[in-house]
Amino acid sequence: MKKLLALLLAAMMMLGCVSALADAGSEPDWTEYNKLIADIKATTDFAKRAEMMHQAEDILMDTGAIVPIYYYNDVYMAKEGLTGFYSNPYGTKFFMYADFGDKTTLRLQLASEPDKLDPALNSSVDGACLAANSFGGLYTYDANGELTPNFATGYEVSEDGLTYTFAIRDGLKWSDGTPLTAKDFEYSWKRAAAPATAADYSYMFDGIAGYPDDLQAVASEDGKTFTVTLKAPCAYMLDLAAFPTFFPVQQACVEAGATADNPGAWALEAGFVSSGAYTLESWDHNKSMVYVKNPNYWDAANVKLERLEFMLSDDDTAIYAAYQNGDLDFTDSVPTDQIATLLSNPEFHIVDELGTYYVIFNVKSDLFAGKTVEQAAAMRKGLSRLIDRQYIIDTVGQTGQKIATSFLPTGMADGNGGIFKDASAWKYPNGADGYFAEEPSVEEAVELLKSAGFEFDANNMLSASTPLSFEYLTNNTSGHVAIAECLQQDFAQIGINMTIKSIDWAVFLNERKEGNFGIARNGWIADFNDPINMLEMWTTESGNNDAQFGR
Repeated sequence: MKKLLALLLAAMMMLGCVSALADAGSEPDWTEYNKLIADIKATTDFAKRAEMMHQAEDILMDTGAIVPIYYYNDVYMAKEGLTGFYSNPYGTKFFMYADFGDKTTLRLQLASEPDKLDPALNSSVDGACLAANSFGGLYTYDANGELTPNFATGYEVSEDGLTYTFAIRDGLKWSDGTPLTAKDFEYSWKRAAAPATAADYSYMFDGIAGYPDDLQAVASEDGKTFTVTLKAPCAYMLDLAAFPTFFPVQQACVEAGATADNPGAWALEAGFVSSGAYTLESWDHNKSMVYVKNPNYWDAANVKLERLEFMLSDDDTAIYAAYQNGDLDFTDSVPTDQIATLLSNPEFHIVDELGTYYVIFNVKSDLFAGKTVEQAAAMRKGLSRLIDRQYIIDTVGQTGQKIATSFLPTGMADGNGGIFKDASAWKYPNGADGYFAEEPSVEEAVELLKSAGFEFDANNMLSASTPLSFEYLTNNTSGHVAIAECLQQDFAQIGINMTIKSIDWAVFLNERKEGNFGIARNGWIADFNDPINMLEMWTTESGNNDAQFGR
């Protein structure tokens, strides 16, 4: 890495530039993409909207910064006798209606130390699971994955599709027994949308009139109705109403604990006020969390389990041992080397998800210094063409994942009554539903890298005159590290030196978000079944724009 940096610095000095970041000329101009997403969210022509979303994906994939590996499915282990638990295609797991026979405690593992518990600030799947079981929204998902009323009893929508009026359920209470009304939704939505809160998902409120400073989401004086005025009709409005960023938080609790530099500080220790089926009773950081039944939850009569005891760990081996020893009843991960033997185990479950596992490049990384926009993109695409995705699926994933040749997953709706990846609806570069062939190609990779300025010998090995070395960032889970090792081998076949840096989950999330990486592992499970969810996250102002487009 030091040798590469020395060469790059020498080259830049010759050009009169010694910046530590990539030359501005290597970063894609993101103005067109930002405008296209804004137009998609504003149009009322849903056929045109689907076409524009295809155009947006074309722009995104042409950067080469998003390198899809496979389309997700999810695995977990659950002890015999656990019923009533369910998950949805967006990765959220619901335990509030779980039944474990005569047992009143469920011992489980979802992930290691959660990054944030404030639902407005969370952007991880494990955090969303915790929020779904301890907070709640106007709507939620049932065991069939269908939207159903939760803190609302229903809604009315105006003829033009621009105004939603939600009827708030009578008698709602916070976990401290105080009333929860439509005014709590007004406060919480405006807080999550406000720039000062710096919520990663604040852009989801962009479709509401007045965003961000005068959000037209208003409670009635009596707190019984909540009216939302949109800029344009929104086909996924109820999905938003069921998403954690839109969950209410208690103003008094938030303002008592939040600080100017940390809006989520109120939820950093156990004991904060929530509204869902469970409340956080204790939190031994990096070790365990205990949630207990909330007697003030509106549907508490149907909540059977009294306690959820979470093991916080990303050590797959230790987690699996705890499950095998009877110390855990539910785990959300298993060691890669155990999957093959577990496929026939009735306690091992595979469920479909709507999402993509991918590798991400930071377009501002010094890895691309001195390159043009076209060369930087060709460099990233060249690395992508070296990856043997089927080998990763066969040896690491092992649960029937499908090769991903595009960021948006198969099966996703197009918002206009069809399927977005319908090959007849859009002409993809590989002639099917993606941007490159499924099989890797060293020849194509080498040609792309040559166009990016790299030199090769007759055996398609990198020349010593243009070496390429970089560090790959991932979290500690065995499967992610194993995938990194596969990539390392794929890149090494043409002389690329990739080192692997694995770190704790919460640290990893923030390092990636801050752009402190050149290349890293990533994954996105859709928050709802519409392509905009996986496209708007890449706008310049999005808190989920880990690639740093336009920044």
